[in-house]
Amino acid sequence: MKKLIWLAALPLLAACGNAATDAPTTAKAVAEKVASEARAPFDFAALPAGTYTDEDGHAYIQFSYDHQGFSKPILRWSEFEATVDYNPEDPSASKLTVVIPVDSIDSMVPAFDEHLRGEDFFNAAAFPEIRFESTSMTVNPDGSGTITGDLTVKDITKPITFDGQLNKIGKHFRSGKDMFGISGTGSLKRSDYGVGKYAPNVGDEVDLVMEVEFQKD
Repeated sequence: MKKLIWLAALPLLAACGNAATDAPTTAKAVAEKVASEARAPFDFAALPAGTYTDEDGHAYIQFSYDHQGFSKPILRWSEFEATVDYNPEDPSASKLTVVIPVDSIDSMVPAFDEHLRGEDFFNAAAFPEIRFESTSMTVNPDGSGTITGDLTVKDITKPITFDGQLNKIGKHFRSGKDMFGISGTGSLKRSDYGVGKYAPNVGDEVDLVMEVEFQKD
């Protein structure tokens, strides 16, 4: 009897195609949609206008890439300056500037850091800074949006767009300073900026992740 039930079910399973494979993806999409819809709109006017800078100790820029298919190393910049000129009446008119000292690259392997600072890659002696200046933003009521701007590496400037999410607006629990926090992601081809050594054996596409808390000056 059980065998007959399974045989009867086979056409139905075939009609479903890859339903079992697609289910996790569908569930994830639904969860993300529900989370987005549940996110309350931000009161952007509650954050005063002015200049906000990254708060030391709670600001991170990391990047990763494929290393011959064996791993995805995670590197970071241990120092950078990020500034937002905030406009509460029209958050999309705000401006973000980021300046990164190339020497602050940190792979947690000192010899590799020196290689990355050298002429094969970033050539820090000739090009000591990486710079990003926003040119436009989109900001949705729930804090999601995009940041488009000019990224300059080794005197090569190209437009790039990051996805962003405003996490919270409020005051620091000890200092009382006005602050907000954002999460951002993006990707680029390192060869576009003159840092393409060993591609494609070492992946050309670089994934970026940013987590930054900003405080009002």
